[in-house]
Amino acid sequence: MYKSNYLNNLLADVKARYSNEPEFLAAVEEFLDSMDFLVEKDPKIEQYSILERLVVPERIIEFRVPWVDDAGKIQVNTGYRVQFNSAIGPYKGGMRFDKSVNLSILKFLGFEQTFKNSLTGLPMGGGKGGSDFNPRGKSDGEVMRFCQSFMTEFYRHIGPNTDVPAGDLGFGAREIGYMFGQYKRIVDEWSGVFTGKNFSYGGSLGRPEATGYGLCYFAEEMLRTYFNTDFKGKKVIISGSGKVGSMALKKAIELGATVVGMSDINGYVADPKGLNSEEIIELAKAKGEFVKDYVAKHPDVQHSDCSRDLWNVPCDIAMPCATQGEINLENAKQLKKNGCYMLAEGANMPCDLEAIRFFNENEVLFSPGKASNAGGVAVSGLEMSQNAMHLSWTFEEVDERLKGIMKNIFKQCHETAVKFGQPRNLALGANIAGFLKVYDAMLAQGVC
Repeated sequence: MYKSNYLNNLLADVKARYSNEPEFLAAVEEFLDSMDFLVEKDPKIEQYSILERLVVPERIIEFRVPWVDDAGKIQVNTGYRVQFNSAIGPYKGGMRFDKSVNLSILKFLGFEQTFKNSLTGLPMGGGKGGSDFNPRGKSDGEVMRFCQSFMTEFYRHIGPNTDVPAGDLGFGAREIGYMFGQYKRIVDEWSGVFTGKNFSYGGSLGRPEATGYGLCYFAEEMLRTYFNTDFKGKKVIISGSGKVGSMALKKAIELGATVVGMSDINGYVADPKGLNSEEIIELAKAKGEFVKDYVAKHPDVQHSDCSRDLWNVPCDIAMPCATQGEINLENAKQLKKNGCYMLAEGANMPCDLEAIRFFNENEVLFSPGKASNAGGVAVSGLEMSQNAMHLSWTFEEVDERLKGIMKNIFKQCHETAVKFGQPRNLALGANIAGFLKVYDAMLAQGVC
């Protein structure tokens, strides 16, 4: 499969060891596609077993989380934290509360996070965690009791210079607040141990907008560099109605795009004349979803109960912002057929490996989430800086720093892709650029 026998043997070993972890295996294989351009030029990678160490988390923490529901019944969930790599800084990455959570998904996310954080230029390692607890439909009291029980075990494994979690799917400002409060209560210390906090107790302005805005800043650099244009007049489709999708919708329209299609968990809506962004954002903010109510108000709009049908909508630019694995090879071919010439990932690996390879082989400019959705963790890093200095920056200051970070990430990816003779392969650029910083740190620190 690869030119390098070393990589072929490594992939075979990883597949044998982790055969029951498909999401993690997909992330590793996507990464190794890029390493095939590098390993034979640098024998130290094999000599010092850098990749063998990289694909194994430094630490996996798993624990029981008992809690009492509103009916007085004891419930039990499982808590996890995958502390993947701390070569360049304390572990940094979100917490996910969803029934789908398992070690394969968390390892995939932690592995990707390692390179994403490296690309920001900030001193942050990679980690990810969460639980199979689903907060949807739970009362505030139930969520609080679960979070407090979770933190009663979790507190001993985190700290501002050890591991700084943040939000993710099912884990927002409410959950962060309950977690932070319990941590402070146990350790008797206020410290910036979480990011994504409310501004009233140490959060950063601009954090809710950061991933969606950063995605658009990165995509704008793609348009300028490869097509000598910008968002003005471009037809865009966006999946997901959470903070990433909603804020990408807002910023894309500010930059001059027409968003012609958008989805949530209940399906999608499309209108070639453009969707009402303000209405969608308000509905999504209030209910976490919008499609059913939007269709009720606009019965003539094109719609479907299947979210994946969004990828059949003709567009110039696609921005998948929902979750992993939402675009397969068939969807990729349909996007290409309907005129899509650029795709920027706003979620973590929403395109599967076959789709990514198709885009790179068929003139659809593709950017991986580890680069284009790094805005969230970038502003989380800025929140850590503000906490450490005991000050707060204005929204404009944070947004300007975010824009600079995203431009620099694109520059790293583009220059690295050009250097390795693959000027349009931003996935290769992101993987190698993100890897090299981690590699240098691991090499300097010896066998650990």
